[in-house]
Amino acid sequence: MSKASDRFNINSQLEHLQAKYVGTWHADLNRFEWGVNIQRDSYASYIGHYPILAYFSVAENESIERQRYNFMQKMLLPCGLPPEREED
Repeated sequence: MSKASDRFNINSQLEHLQAKYVGTWHADLNRFEWGVNIQRDSYASYIGHYPILAYFSVAENESIERQRYNFMQKMLLPCGLPPEREED
């Protein structure tokens, strides 16, 4: 009997984490959405960590604020337009 309650407890914890953190994997997430989450997380990390942002700005010979602006623009559509969905 404890196995069924453990399974329910694990599933409820997983659902809680998926609701709390958008990028966690779940069955309804397709490959495109997963890639978008990864790209946006990466750009947010680049913007949030000043030394990484400074590194990219030096490597691309841009100002730090210009690089920040470029990363924010890339966050809008990081993987291009979403693919068309097949209607069931």
